[in-house]
Amino acid sequence: MKLRFSSSLVLGCALAGLIHTSTLHAQITPWVSVGPHGGDARAFAYDPANPQHIYLGTTSSWIYQSSDGGATWSRLAHLGKVDDLIVDNLTVDSADPKTLYAGVWQLDSPGGGVYVSHDSGVTWTSMKDMDGQSVRALSQAPSNPKILVVGAISGVYRTEDGGDHWTQISPQGSGEIHKVESIAIDPADPKTIYAGTWHLPWKTTDGGANWHNIKEGLIDDSDVFSIIIDPTKPSVVYASACSGIYSSQNGGELFRKVQGIPSTARRTRVLEQDPVDRRIVYAGTTEGLYKTMDSGANWTRMTGPDVIINDVYVDPKNTQHVLLATDRSGVLASQNAGSSFVSSNQGFSQRQVTAFLTDSKHEQTMYAGVVNDKSYGGVFISEDAGKTWNQRSAGLDGRDIFSLGESPDGTVIAGTSHGIFRWSGSTWEPDGKVVNTTEKTVYVVRKGKKVKKTETESSKPLVIDAQVNDLSVSGPVWFAATSDGVYRSATQGATWTGPVLQEKQYRFVDFHGDIVFAARRNDLSVSEDGGVTWKAVPLPAKLSSVRALSTAPNGTLWLGGREGAFYSNDHGQSWEALSTLPITNIGNVDWDAALNRVVITSTDSTMVFAVDSTDKTWKWWDAGWRVRKVHTMGGRLVAASLYDGIVVQPADAAATGSQQAQR
Repeated sequence: MKLRFSSSLVLGCALAGLIHTSTLHAQITPWVSVGPHGGDARAFAYDPANPQHIYLGTTSSWIYQSSDGGATWSRLAHLGKVDDLIVDNLTVDSADPKTLYAGVWQLDSPGGGVYVSHDSGVTWTSMKDMDGQSVRALSQAPSNPKILVVGAISGVYRTEDGGDHWTQISPQGSGEIHKVESIAIDPADPKTIYAGTWHLPWKTTDGGANWHNIKEGLIDDSDVFSIIIDPTKPSVVYASACSGIYSSQNGGELFRKVQGIPSTARRTRVLEQDPVDRRIVYAGTTEGLYKTMDSGANWTRMTGPDVIINDVYVDPKNTQHVLLATDRSGVLASQNAGSSFVSSNQGFSQRQVTAFLTDSKHEQTMYAGVVNDKSYGGVFISEDAGKTWNQRSAGLDGRDIFSLGESPDGTVIAGTSHGIFRWSGSTWEPDGKVVNTTEKTVYVVRKGKKVKKTETESSKPLVIDAQVNDLSVSGPVWFAATSDGVYRSATQGATWTGPVLQEKQYRFVDFHGDIVFAARRNDLSVSEDGGVTWKAVPLPAKLSSVRALSTAPNGTLWLGGREGAFYSNDHGQSWEALSTLPITNIGNVDWDAALNRVVITSTDSTMVFAVDSTDKTWKWWDAGWRVRKVHTMGGRLVAASLYDGIVVQPADAAATGSQQAQR
């Protein structure tokens, strides 16, 4: 595994001299990613000399590999210095299987490029000519492995020397041959290149000197996601677009639309031809896998419509063996040419864990709540410290999980994208019934006289349907910070009242005794009577927005944000900055009872700090990952990472890495 320690090096000067050298070695021992397995898988490539050796691209800059045909996976390398490179294109050099190429791009950013490895993917180098290019397609010429062609947002690029130098071969500044999503190179003639754009396909037969549009037969304004050429008959070309799948018998000069795929599944992201029987083509769509046995005359759906497919691998030595790279469900494997699929994600973890809980009564049990995975996500439970995981999402109906809490009796409560749920042991049950009461004055006649009387009237019951960003359910009174305000329950979730704070988009809530704090991004409120009445208190003057909130048992209130960590000893009336802490951009602040400290993490750093809430001294660990929430479980630290699931501190680091660092 290749991990980055850039954050550690940046902090090295700040930490130098604070701890003994022997402690440093223990504290930078990389933590281990343990799952939950699955998530977004983007692209396959395989060693042509050994098809069991498969590479897999992700949405978080990581490349995985498998040496057993995709049965198990391990992390191979991390590309670049950021965590959001989308590795949509991987190519193994047909002449030298130790040489790999990766084309990457960034979501909501123009960044990306092409990387090359000459040691089977262990180390990678960015190709300078392509730095900053948003690369959406990458293809190697079958007849000349030194020639590679890239499709990028800015156009089409080619190298003739294995990537040392690149030249744009589409017209610079073209308003037509840009936003290139797919590339195919003629198997016999490397000068014949097909480029699929976000608006129809193009073709050159002279290496890019001249291009012409090959749109005959295609519905206008079709995003062309994939183009493949029959290697035994190059005049046969398939193209997939948002309007469907098309085939051509004359090198793309005329396409005809294939039938049999519903219009709702027309967004076909990838086409893959069987390497033995060229009549067989797999089409990976946003609504499942389709397969034709007769060159596109008839199609059959091979999976459910909820499977979103990014890439297809067909084993060239055993075409019954098929893998799918999917959104949400990771890798799916078939041993019968696609007739059935099973999950094949052992070792592959790309879950975005947004909520994390360790069971106070069972030290080996933890819960992970994820987002963006619909029916493949929800909540995962491990009862063996992360060795194995089971999805436990019945009743959630694909909801995202934003918070998890444990009630005094051990019940797990989940805050979701739509409401609050309680874990029954087998399913999640709605737990957000809102009943508000009002008092009104009425007059009744008693003994012939009108008498004033106060009556309590209950409102019509409602159910919390807002996004629940934070829960505080460990005491007799519960609180929920939601997108509709803050709710309060004096009956441990049986019923709720509120919102007791009615402003929108509350992010955090926590309590200490009867003192309750609730925060939005730019304001903070406090209640001194268990959440019945509230008042505003000022934020730290130097804090631009609240990104984290927690209380300590000594009554200290902690906030985190872009400018660092701040604490208050008087319920927010005055503030101090924890200026000795060598990190900013605080992403999480949480009290850990086992450590008896406030645990602080940063979105910019892999460091984990544990601060004594009384004297403000701290100790630290380097997780090797950027992490969110951190808890203690069985004497070891466990954390939810930003993109890579749950990571666990190695046992040897836990034994030696808890010595005190001085301020």
